[in-house]
Amino acid sequence: MDYLAPHWLWLLLVVAALAVLYGLLQWRRRSTFTVRFTNVELLDSVAPKRPGWRRHLVAGLFLASLALLGVSIARPTRGAAAPLGPGLVLAIETSLSMDATDVEPKRIEAAQEAATDLVDGLSDNVRVGLISFNGSATIQVTPTTDHDEVRDAVGRLELAEFTAIGEAIFAGLDAIQIAQSDQADAAAEAGEDLPPSQLVVMSDGETTSGRPDVEAAQAASDAGVPVSTIAFGTQGATIDIPGEGPVDVSVNEQALQAIAESTGGEFFSATTGDELADAFADIGGTVDSETVESEVGTWFLGLGIALLVVTSALSLLWFSRLP
Repeated sequence: MDYLAPHWLWLLLVVAALAVLYGLLQWRRRSTFTVRFTNVELLDSVAPKRPGWRRHLVAGLFLASLALLGVSIARPTRGAAAPLGPGLVLAIETSLSMDATDVEPKRIEAAQEAATDLVDGLSDNVRVGLISFNGSATIQVTPTTDHDEVRDAVGRLELAEFTAIGEAIFAGLDAIQIAQSDQADAAAEAGEDLPPSQLVVMSDGETTSGRPDVEAAQAASDAGVPVSTIAFGTQGATIDIPGEGPVDVSVNEQALQAIAESTGGEFFSATTGDELADAFADIGGTVDSETVESEVGTWFLGLGIALLVVTSALSLLWFSRLP
């Protein structure tokens, strides 16, 4: 917890001094009684019969209320996630090449695990979307703060023929536009700009269907959306296709690197599941939510006043006077 006016915290030293003084006075009072009445039976007959704990409880509550009021004057703040979180859209290739076993246990399974870990590590207010693409691109989940929905969708990804990286980028831009439309009213009401969004494309980099990569990258650049790319897989990897035999599915790093450079994104190369997880972790660190400091002094003020009222009521009830 931080404070906007920390110099007022010295008031807590005053409260602590009062607590020490109260303890010393109680000890002195008890010592005076003991010296004056050396006969214990006589002391018991003249000493007040009311429970001493009531007096000490009232004093303790009174000092606690002063401490809470002192903290409120120091204007404490608490960090909280910004109400309008940034957006991250994951585009994961689901072509047949993702069935390759050059990355254990398979490319697609390693990708699913790494994507799930990425979502798990994001702040709750980060909007996450999911695109799957093979011969076409499909928005599986529009950007949402319901991260469970994204995890479930990642686990349901299925493979099909061909690869359309350009279509994946266009679908990602559509998903980001949908999310920003949903946030536009809230941003206007809060007087804030729309939070930034970025697109992450994970693929082996070989487009075989749909609009060309260059056209999609230009559209992303025009929209101000950086596209980070991850080349996932190894050179010389193959898959067995019935009727065709082994088919080369080597990764094309150059194509994916060109997309990242032209849109202001970052390029990563991953040949193992651990390297893919590291790439996702780096990307997640760039989109994580900002922390907004909000004052919570009124909480301490309200609690201090409430405690002071309770203390006064108990003092009137037990001793017919205010503390």
